[in-house]
Amino acid sequence: MGKNPPDYDEQRKLEDMKKFAIAAAALFAVTSLAHAEGDAAKGEKVFKKCKACHEVGEGAKNKVGPMLTGVVGRPIASVEGYKYGDDLAAKSSMGAWTEELLFQYLEDPKAFVEGKSKMTFNLKKEDDRHDVIAYLKTFSN
Repeated sequence: MGKNPPDYDEQRKLEDMKKFAIAAAALFAVTSLAHAEGDAAKGEKVFKKCKACHEVGEGAKNKVGPMLTGVVGRPIASVEGYKYGDDLAAKSSMGAWTEELLFQYLEDPKAFVEGKSKMTFNLKKEDDRHDVIAYLKTFSN
């Protein structure tokens, strides 16, 4: 019984590394999904910061910003009667507001639209963004 050929040992190492990478990716995905859920009750408290410009719920009206009832799943820049900035209106080709897009937008609205944005406020904390999105989802159609 001799030593394994070098190619065999390298192949085993690569297979082990692949298995580890797959396991790590699966663990990351599970923890990300759990984290991404957000807490609607906490989000309601965070949303108080947003109330200067936005309303949500039955009878919500546009203010400085558009009303946010049904925002999750609603086409981007589509609230009737609200005048969007050109940069955000151009994003309407992206489709609807998904949780992922809202998460990006809330972190840095100006970066999201790649230019000017009427929205100057942002939520830097990931947990706050997840929580506000969870809260907004409670007002989805």
